[in-house]
Amino acid sequence: MKKIVLAAIAVMGFSFANAQDVKYGVKGGINLSTFTGDVEDASSKVGFQAGGFAEIKLSDKFSIQPEMLYSLQGAKFKETEDSYTYTENVNASYLNVPVMAKYYVVDKFSVEAGPQVGFLLAAKSKWEETYEGEMYSGKENVKDSFKTVDFSLNVGAGYDFTENVSAGLRYNFGLSNISDFSDNAKIHNNVISLSVGYKF
Repeated sequence: MKKIVLAAIAVMGFSFANAQDVKYGVKGGINLSTFTGDVEDASSKVGFQAGGFAEIKLSDKFSIQPEMLYSLQGAKFKETEDSYTYTENVNASYLNVPVMAKYYVVDKFSVEAGPQVGFLLAAKSKWEETYEGEMYSGKENVKDSFKTVDFSLNVGAGYDFTENVSAGLRYNFGLSNISDFSDNAKIHNNVISLSVGYKF
């Protein structure tokens, strides 16, 4: 994983040195995230992402786009058995740094792929338990249950409506195990994001 990050940094440096044009922008959108792996009863939850990017044009068809995004991710859990119900909402906040390689298939439509490193900022759990009519609820800080760094891969597509305004759809699937509460458990982030960007 470290080799992937170092290679991405090297590509960024090379790209800036050889760029024909660099445009900066901001973007934001909606996340649909969940956990996969050694988890049961996990379902998707809605979050958001927001941040900035630089599109580094290497040619008319090809560009490199490093980004820095605040991303609210996580998952929902629900367990029901007879008179017992348990629900939990895990919110995990990340600072994500993807480096995307973009290829313009036609003038305004592009496809993209690239690695991402995510740094866990916070992780909180809100749960509710009902048993035989009695309800209990609480909130917990669960940051210690997750590893602080997450490596993943992004694939997606984008469309430039104008020279400044664009939209993108991206799928992020986790490559590294983010679980830090069990040596045997393997959990991965999975996020689908729909975003709108503005280039200055």
